[in-house]
Amino acid sequence: MSQPPPIVLSFAASDSTGGAGIQADILTLASMGCHPLSVVTAVTVQDTAGVDDVMALDAEWVTDQARAVLEDMPVHVFKMGLLGSVEIIAAIAEVVSDYPNIPVVLDPVLASGRGDELANEEMVAAMRELLLPQATIITPNSLEARRLAQDYEDESDMPDLHQCAARLLRLGCEYVFVTGTHENTSQVVNTLYGTTGIVRTDAWNRLAGSYHGSGCTLASAIAATLANGLSIAEGVYEAQEYTWQSLKAGFRPGMGQHLPDRLFWARDENSVEDRNQAM
Repeated sequence: MSQPPPIVLSFAASDSTGGAGIQADILTLASMGCHPLSVVTAVTVQDTAGVDDVMALDAEWVTDQARAVLEDMPVHVFKMGLLGSVEIIAAIAEVVSDYPNIPVVLDPVLASGRGDELANEEMVAAMRELLLPQATIITPNSLEARRLAQDYEDESDMPDLHQCAARLLRLGCEYVFVTGTHENTSQVVNTLYGTTGIVRTDAWNRLAGSYHGSGCTLASAIAATLANGLSIAEGVYEAQEYTWQSLKAGFRPGMGQHLPDRLFWARDENSVEDRNQAM
């Protein structure tokens, strides 16, 4: 019998478009050589333009899904995306606390690309208190980093991204990886912070259009690289490369955003070019 691939357990919501959420995690993890386990936290009503509704599952269902697979298979990395409710955040925090040696990749999904709110202030507070202290790496975009780090008792508090990272690290996570897609810069600049400061900064050419599921892809790719034995610094770079290539090969199947092609490597360049020209 062959050796099983590294196993990554993803906690995330279902996205019927296949662009983001648990479907994006499964595609990315499988594409990068891992076996994905999926714990569904919520069901969404959405298309490629935005999210219309979210129904969080009962927290006990989330716990039971996770416990069932964790008692059956060895998990190498946890990955978290949209979590759905304060109760689910607390349930997941309790589950992962029983596995302190398994790395945790937290993608703090707070809003959709269109701006639909996916986490209220109580959920943000629960993430800060219960999940960040257990996270190996968190992967906020610049908007999420500011929201997670902001002092809500001080309306004038406007921390820059370096200050945001420092505050988030003080909450207990080991690394903060802030992505710069939403910043007004000629290139997308992504920065990995550790307790000693900046670990690495990478700049990527901006691609035309907007993409649904890019953050899910990046966080899952980081989880995959860690599961495959790479260091944080190496894994973050390889995950960025994979994500950029999947966006470059992206396609627009609906009337909204483009979707990343997470299986870009399985298609030859001519077929990708022909498909893009036809859209």
